[in-house]
Amino acid sequence: MPESYRPPPGPEVPVAEELAEIGIFGGLDDSTLENFVRKLPLIRLGPGEVVFREGDQGRELFVLLQGEIEVVKQSKSLRETRVALLGPGDWFGEMSILDIMPRSATVRALAPSRLLRLSAQDLDTLYRKDMKAYAIIVLNIAREMSRRLRVADGILADLMTNLADTYSHAKR
Repeated sequence: MPESYRPPPGPEVPVAEELAEIGIFGGLDDSTLENFVRKLPLIRLGPGEVVFREGDQGRELFVLLQGEIEVVKQSKSLRETRVALLGPGDWFGEMSILDIMPRSATVRALAPSRLLRLSAQDLDTLYRKDMKAYAIIVLNIAREMSRRLRVADGILADLMTNLADTYSHAKR
């Protein structure tokens, strides 16, 4: 666990109404939501604190309850580029739950932030106790990953078109 993690100052636990609006928990009933989330660690970060770094091993995802987070990726020339800006209700780190590969980006807080940490072990426990809730969460993760892939495909198509246009105009 990175050094920036510290326990919350009090027994502050998000309530079902707050969580029901977050896509990863969409479709879960209030009692399931409260019972599951009550066991998840709540993490507070200050501006500039890193949640995880590109290349780190990880087996957890994070749900942003409050604050602002940036996702940055390092190029081959070691230049950092922001690839996403996340706010309350967003989640990140799900790839490490599914593919067991090193982290693909660095994530850090831009503002004071409050997050829930959901590990692969937490999901496994849910799988053993409540298959329906587990299936709902995994399907919600898959939907978000599909949405993100569609956005990335659109960005890539626009980039390739712009490069091709620039190249063809330069040759004239």
